[in-house]
Parts: sequence; C-alpha cells; structure tokens
Amino acid sequence: MKRLICSVLTFLMIITLCTGCVSNNKQDSIESSESEMQGELSGEITFWHSFTQGPRLEVIQKAANKFMEENPKVKINIETFSWNDFYNKWTTGLATGNLPDMSTALPGQVVEMIDADALIPLNDLIKEIGEDRFSETALNEGTVDGNRYSIPLYTHAQVMWIRKDLLEENNLEVPKTWDQFYEAAKLLTKNGVYGCSFPCGSNDFQATNFLNFYVKSGGGSLLTDDLKANLTSDLAIDGINFWLKVYKDCSPKDSVNYDVLDQATLYYQGKTAFDFNSGFQISGVAQNSPDLLDYVDCYPIPKINENDEERGITTANQPMVIWKKSKHPEICKAFMKSLYKEDIYIEFLHATPVGMLPAISGISESETYKSNEIIQKFQHAEEVIRNAAKIGTAIGFEHGPNVQAGIMTNQHIIEWMFQDIITNGTDVEVAAKAAEDKLNELFESVQ
Repeated sequence: MKRLICSVLTFLMIITLCTGCVSNNKQDSIESSESEMQGELSGEITFWHSFTQGPRLEVIQKAANKFMEENPKVKINIETFSWNDFYNKWTTGLATGNLPDMSTALPGQVVEMIDADALIPLNDLIKEIGEDRFSETALNEGTVDGNRYSIPLYTHAQVMWIRKDLLEENNLEVPKTWDQFYEAAKLLTKNGVYGCSFPCGSNDFQATNFLNFYVKSGGGSLLTDDLKANLTSDLAIDGINFWLKVYKDCSPKDSVNYDVLDQATLYYQGKTAFDFNSGFQISGVAQNSPDLLDYVDCYPIPKINENDEERGITTANQPMVIWKKSKHPEICKAFMKSLYKEDIYIEFLHATPVGMLPAISGISESETYKSNEIIQKFQHAEEVIRNAAKIGTAIGFEHGPNVQAGIMTNQHIIEWMFQDIITNGTDVEVAAKAAEDKLNELFESVQ
C-alpha cells in the first residue's frame, strides 16, 4: 500500500509540474433511530463534498443546519471541491493526515480509499436504512470481503443528449450506431453549432469516459480480465480513431483542453447538437438557454451495429464514505441517515431533477417526488437514464470493483494520450501503446 501511496503522490507532483411512497415501517425505523440518538451526539465533524452548484450545495447545507438544530452539541463543517481538486486533496491527505470525517467520492476513488485502509465499514448504517432498498450493484461497488465501505446517495448514467429541433430541421433520425452518429454530427456542424464536442482536458477523465462509451458498446473493456490496461486491442484502436475523427470534423478545436463543465456548457448554450452526459444536462439548459428546453432529450448511447445487444455503459452510483481518522463516526452515520428521510431526500433530488435519480427504492413512486415539473416534463429522459443505470457499471468495473479502474480514471493517462496524438501528431498505435504501458506501470503498485 505504501508503494501505491507513493505512486499516487509522485504522479500528483508530476501533474503539478506538467500542468412512492417509502415503506412506513422502514421510514419510521430511520426516524426512531435518530430519536434515540438525539441529545447524545456531541462533537465536530468535517464533510467534504462535490456539490459545488448552487441548488445542491444549498440543500445539503440546509440539511446540515437542520441536523445541528436537532443536535445542538454537534457542529458540521462543510467544504466543497471539484472532483479533480478532491482527488488531489484526499490523496495528499493520506500522507499529511488532513482528511475529513466524511465525504462524497467517485466509485473508482472508493476502491483506492479501501486499498489504502482509509475507510470504515458502513454495514450497520446500510442495514438500519434498509439494505434491500439499495441496488445490490451499487452496494457492491464499495464492498470488500463482505464489508460495505460506501453508501450510494444517488444514481445517474451517461446517455446521448440530442437537439430534437436540429434533427427535425435536417430530416435526421436519432442515431443508433456510431457511424450514424458521426454522419449526423458532421452534417449538423454548421451555423455556429458543432455536431459534438470531444473533450480531452487532462484535469478530467472525459476522454477516458468517451473512449469507454465506444469500447463497451462493442462488448469490450478498457481493462483485461486480469486487470491490465487494454488500449491496443482492435476495438480500442477503432474507438480512439473514431473520436479523433469526431474531433477533426465535428468539434471545437479548444476541446482538446475541455473538462466536463466546459463540455457540458456548450450543450447548455445550444452550441452542440449532441452531447454525452447524465440528466444534469437538463438543469444546465434550464439555467443557460431555457428557450431550448422543449428541444432537448436523451437516448441510449449508440452501438457499433444496430442489431448489437443492449449493453450498459457508464453508471455512477454516487457514494458517501466515512474516513477511519474520524473521531466521531457516530455523528457521520447519524447525519448520513438523516439525508435519506423522505422530505430531505426528495428536496435534495429536486435540486437537480432527473440529474440525480433515487438510490433507494420507493422514492420514485412518491407523489411528492413525481410532482416536480421537470420530472414530469422529462419522463422519457428519466426512463432512458434509469434503464441505462440498471445495466451499466462504473468505468472499468465490468470485472468488479478494482483499484486499477480508479487509477485509470484518476491519473488522466488516456487524456494525455489523445492530447499527444492531436497536438504532436503521434501515431495512434504508438501513443496507445505508450499509454497502456504507463497505466500498467502504475498498476504494478497494487499487484
């Protein structure tokens, strides 16, 4: 493990230098458990989370304020970080001791945290809320040797977003294959609109994400069965060449440095015809170009061949964790539990409707949940995302939770590979082999 920490920290230095109704019984159980603890909790905790956007940030702070009112001897300090900043923060914190009591995370990060022996199991908390209310797949993403180290807060999945008006104006059908997608994106690259932006910024893992779309749609994986990097297979090379073609013919050239927000903002502003993202696209369009809300919708990610089987692509079951260094895990658990109370939970989900789908059963059937105007308007989109979430996995988790997947998404090697090809003209197969070798070198620290 020390080798892994050293590897991660060294790499970070290189980066710095280089650039329904819920069951009444179960709901009552949650509330009664909290009642038993009220008046007994005392202490101060720090919560790191990634909810940097206004509505979600406000709802989480409101929930913390309510919890502190009910438990006057408790103080919850909240700090927010972008995903990239968060990764740097906690990996450095392993060495410095500067870690929170609880935090959000990404599934690929959770396995790295578990490998570092930095988290405590949450089996008891999950059982109190109701283990059968969570997706087994979501729970398993943070499970090692029967211990569950993370609890899913919400679910979402990557899908293909379209502009219905642009397709109709050009007599185009919704693409079902990657070839159809490319032809449509190329045709729609006109009049100040790009067909699709291809993001390669090295502060994010979007290029990894996009390559994963293509490879998984063909039944492959960016990792081999024995957890080696798999960037030189015929399928992976085809995927690299496909996205390079999209970049050349359909994408703004600045996208070589785009992160996820740069990427999404183009769609929010009506400047791309297609994009790949979760239901967060809806709130982005509503805030930036509300007149376009009638023209956005989503569909499954394209396949290589139209008659290929339906495969899950990228699902994100957004987890929360409690760090082993916490002096007050009981406060963390009690606060986490409070977030699943129906009124608080639905208010949180409604902060970004359709962007965050319930991680526990019963909520989507609630009349309060269904009363949201955006959820009502985008029923088709929610259904598409929900179906995608059921059959997808986190990137690299086709083989089950593994540290290699976390390294692959968090170290941005694939992003640098694309930048090298685009900026320096490096041969695709040469660049893919170099990236594959670099990843496998990093993987050695956990084998």
